[in-house]
Amino acid sequence: MPPHNNAEMNETVIFRNLDLAKMLIARLERMSADSYWARQASGVRGSLLKLDENGELETEQGLKLIEQGFDFLEKAAREK
Repeated sequence: MPPHNNAEMNETVIFRNLDLAKMLIARLERMSADSYWARQASGVRGSLLKLDENGELETEQGLKLIEQGFDFLEKAAREK
């Protein structure tokens, strides 16, 4: 198998991050409405949706929101 060039590798990373972000958005949406963390995460989810619409999930802001969203999911899981 031939080695990937940097452009192909960057494109692969971008697609993986986009898939990860879309999975995160779906999981944040399914958090229990009664959860404290769901209420906290709703702003992150909305911001991720807006960035996705604008094709800006790969920005520094998008990556920080993805990290924060996973943090909220982890905290909500511990709450149960």
